[in-house]
Amino acid sequence: MSPIDLRSDTVTRPSEGMRTAMYEAEVGDDVYGEDPTVNRLQERVADRLGKEAALFVPSGTMANQICLHVLTTPGEEVILERGSHVFNYETGAAGLLSGVQLHPLSGTRGRLKPSQVEAAVRPEADVMPRTRVLSIENTANKAGGVVYSLDRVQALAAVAREHDLAVHLDGARLWNAAAALDVTEERLAAPADITWVALSKGLGAPVGSVVAGSAPLIDEARRTRKQFGGGMRQAGLLAAAGLYALDHHRPDLARDHEKARRLANGIAECPPFSIDPAMVDTNIVMFGVPDDTADEVVTHLRDQGVLVKAFGPSTIRATTHRDVSMEGIEQAVDVLHAHADRAPAPMSRSHDP
Repeated sequence: MSPIDLRSDTVTRPSEGMRTAMYEAEVGDDVYGEDPTVNRLQERVADRLGKEAALFVPSGTMANQICLHVLTTPGEEVILERGSHVFNYETGAAGLLSGVQLHPLSGTRGRLKPSQVEAAVRPEADVMPRTRVLSIENTANKAGGVVYSLDRVQALAAVAREHDLAVHLDGARLWNAAAALDVTEERLAAPADITWVALSKGLGAPVGSVVAGSAPLIDEARRTRKQFGGGMRQAGLLAAAGLYALDHHRPDLARDHEKARRLANGIAECPPFSIDPAMVDTNIVMFGVPDDTADEVVTHLRDQGVLVKAFGPSTIRATTHRDVSMEGIEQAVDVLHAHADRAPAPMSRSHDP
């Protein structure tokens, strides 16, 4: 049997309908702006996010780095949460590609408070970097797919405006945040100067993200994409997958959240694992294991056909997605229960992701 793969929602594979859409896609040279399918995708996402224009790019990391590049000049500073993807998982690209400094703040469950941001803005002084951007990640991946509420995003943006900061929204899983809050992506993206959404996570497309913002910013983003090596030619084959996902896969995200809650409830019944199911907002489940045994647990679960990811010495992440059914979640819960039954000792401390 195929393993139950809960390592990430990036492991999804194109559905048959998506493969057909890719095969039938009308294409052209996107570097010349002549790929009609890419153009349709960009217009569609710009409209959904309430922005003037959008740009299809190969990856989420490139999307983040393009956003920061067009909002800053070298030597400036970006405020962001310590657990953010930009700070932890993009190989120092902000410094390398844009010459900017990252100023990480420790939020609560991955979320910043307006008062924190206010206090972190640098005063104007020759010896200090200029604070220029506030970066928000919604949902907060490392914190466990935690959602920023609309009120919190608006309050953070208000502080940014008071200090002439641009707002960058890392919306890799903004689709999930919108589904969890039952609001439109446009409302969540409205406070941001520039944002982006992934097609290759919960939506199940094989490749790609879309950056959205004002027309002048997207003009600069297109130039930056070329500088970063992201110009693509007949990219409509990939864009067609994104269009199909928006039409056919996006409504399934709420179901992925139901799977995550079922998984969390199952884990809560399996000491020595530790989790508070109320802390699961979307499709990411973070749970604790006995001290320094995460790698050992991951290996044992893999041998039993369940793939998860260590997120620290005593923390494991499991991510639900469209390629794992509710039946697969039930099987994973059974495996976790069997592992718990063989565990030698209870946890020495609780885990609050």
